Amino acid sequence: MATARQISPETLHPETTFEQLGIDSLDRLNLLFDLEGEFDIHIDDEQAKSVSNIGQMVDGINLLLAEKEAKAANPAKSEPSPAV
Repeated sequence: MATARQISPETLHPETTFEQLGIDSLDRLNLLFDLEGEFDIHIDDEQAKSVSNIGQMVDGINLLLAEKEAKAANPAKSEPSPAV
């Protein structure tokens, strides 16, 4: 289980970097696991490495949630076609 950090919401802005928040690479990995579990999504490790601030993280999660919603709304497109 990840250790929770007490970060004042007033200090969080889209441009706030993980470095500014004192979040190191291990903390980022734990955060990714927590986000995947919380939102039932898969975050690509390589794409996650390019995320450096809160705004990018929020945008990426919103994109993954939209993709998940689209697949749920139209499951025929997300499933492979049966072999004939």
